[in-house]
Amino acid sequence: MLDTLFYPGSVAVIGASKDPQKVGYAVLNNLQRFGYKGRIIPVNPKTDEILGLKTYKNISEIDGTVDLAVVAIPAPLVPAAIRECVSKGIRCAVIITAGFKEAGSEGILLEEELKTISREGHIRILGPNCLGIINTVNDLNATFAAGMLPKGRLAFFSQSGALGIAILDWAIGNRIGFSKFISLGNKADLNETDFIEYFVNDADTDVILGYIEDVVDGKRFLEIARKASKVKPIILVKSGGTQAGARAASSHTGALAGSENAFNAAFRQSGVMRAEGIEDLFETAKAFNSKKVPLGNNLLIITNAGGPGIIAADTAEKLGINLPQLSRETVSVIAALLPKNASLYNPVDIIGDAPAERYAAVFDHALSDPNIDGFLVILTPQATIKVEDAARAVISSSQRTDKPFITAFMGEERVRSSIELLKTAAIPNFSYPEPAVRAFKKLYNYGAWRAKKEPVIPRLDADRAVVAQMIHDALGRGQYQFAEDEARDILTAYGFRFPKKLLTATPNEAAAAAAKIGFPVVMKISSPDILHKTDIGGVKVGVASKAEAKEAFTALTINAKKFIPNAFINGVTVYEMVPKGKEVILGITYDRTFGHMIMFGLGGIYVEVLKDVSFRIVPLSEDDADEMIHEIRTFELLKGARGEKPVDLNAIIDAILRLSSLAVDFPGIIELDINPLVAAESGATALDARIILSRQKGGV
Repeated sequence: MLDTLFYPGSVAVIGASKDPQKVGYAVLNNLQRFGYKGRIIPVNPKTDEILGLKTYKNISEIDGTVDLAVVAIPAPLVPAAIRECVSKGIRCAVIITAGFKEAGSEGILLEEELKTISREGHIRILGPNCLGIINTVNDLNATFAAGMLPKGRLAFFSQSGALGIAILDWAIGNRIGFSKFISLGNKADLNETDFIEYFVNDADTDVILGYIEDVVDGKRFLEIARKASKVKPIILVKSGGTQAGARAASSHTGALAGSENAFNAAFRQSGVMRAEGIEDLFETAKAFNSKKVPLGNNLLIITNAGGPGIIAADTAEKLGINLPQLSRETVSVIAALLPKNASLYNPVDIIGDAPAERYAAVFDHALSDPNIDGFLVILTPQATIKVEDAARAVISSSQRTDKPFITAFMGEERVRSSIELLKTAAIPNFSYPEPAVRAFKKLYNYGAWRAKKEPVIPRLDADRAVVAQMIHDALGRGQYQFAEDEARDILTAYGFRFPKKLLTATPNEAAAAAAKIGFPVVMKISSPDILHKTDIGGVKVGVASKAEAKEAFTALTINAKKFIPNAFINGVTVYEMVPKGKEVILGITYDRTFGHMIMFGLGGIYVEVLKDVSFRIVPLSEDDADEMIHEIRTFELLKGARGEKPVDLNAIIDAILRLSSLAVDFPGIIELDINPLVAAESGATALDARIILSRQKGGV
């Protein structure tokens, strides 16, 4: 149906106007002056003609079919106009009018009415409160913007109309070509996911770009974007994140979650590239001009200037890009072709006065070098260089390989014509080395994503019936959280290992239990009302005798009553000491857009201070779990630092996958912490856990 939106045979402008200051005039004028060849139908009950076109008083008067309606009338009149469109058989409408959900309670009701009409009348709606659409393929400009985009192969959608206008003007000034341009507006019906789904099959689009502040349906976005990004690169700017909800959450995991973490996880799991801003969005898009993606992470830098080459090398190292040396065979050949003071290392410095032939000599023999996956060519326009000849050498070599070429022809006046040559040959050029290196990294990341196999979601053994009964019983008595002991039972049913424990009611019982388990032991206050025991002095580690056990029992109960006087105290639990290892945290949290997420990070009491955590949206594959572990800044500690032995990473992966399975099986669990999970040289043991259930019937 979106073909009708982009390729209508006829367009009705409801609210067309003779007043050049009105939106209805601008839309009608744009349709005419930019060459749209379909039928243009002004609708205005107060006049017979606008811009030489016959005007109709209403939609029902129009003879023949109408494919697309563009609506620019006051908000209260819009629902009735859309109903007329439905009666006329119009399949798509662009509602430019503002004054809907962004305008308060009355506007919200109007927008809900539009949603109902769209759903029941089978009419697709773009907007309301949007700029409109442009399709350069058929010269359709159904916007109130001042200009027309150049033709190109970028598709762009924006949730901000004002930003869309600015980008449109910038693109015209810089001759950046587009295939399609969409202003999403309030997204009452059509949204970002609909357009991603459309553009992946659009023969006129190579790269999908967008600016979003949220997504309408997180799960559908993940599904569609994951499939689409395997075919075409998707690059999005995401703004509008807030940490307010995260600050209000009561658990560690909830406090660290939030929309930004959810979106970052969604983008990673769907192959969407996140741009840091509008400039980065189009710089990244430029990288895909040649449609070539490196097979590996090995970049060869060729430069005629030492300083820029060093800057490029520094940037590459920061980004984790390999700068391999050329093979011995390649070095021996090019050494004879370059000046003696040239550097044959990577970066290859061919000296400032380098003619085009010197660049070509390196290219000719490095193209087939198995150590190289892509090329960055840096040029500073020194007096003796024929810059256009150097550009032609780059183009000629690029046409003989599937490996990507990226250039940084630096300067302005002397490199202008050569940059045009490179642009015509679809070779991306950047003004400086740093963005050029970043472009290669993004190309590599995208290639690595495309090469990934479809994720396999494991089905792990678990005693689901036990957990189902525990949750059912808890909800039946109005209980919405499980403290350590009950949380332990749930997690044990899903294969987590916990230390041996005994609940004691008196100091003497505690001493006997400690002796039975074996010294040294850990002792913790047991109370459903105390979730973070360390904070109130409710934990004692390394209890080494019966006497110490009695003292610890008394101290723990006093601390609990002191800090939370009304807390119900079950007693004190005595635990075995687990093998020494690294403390990590695992958690479940719920995001309103994307659903349940798993969190992993450095654990213990400093988790909220360091915030060294990673997130993924369930369900998780083994690759997802492995990536989560490698993402945290302190990963090297898990591998073993300063002579320490590495922890059992497979045990952590298994724990992450089991938690993912629990979140999928029981969506009523909206928060869960395992803090810490002690990862040892062999295996992992959970020491403390707590769970919060949704208060909504049937879960979240």
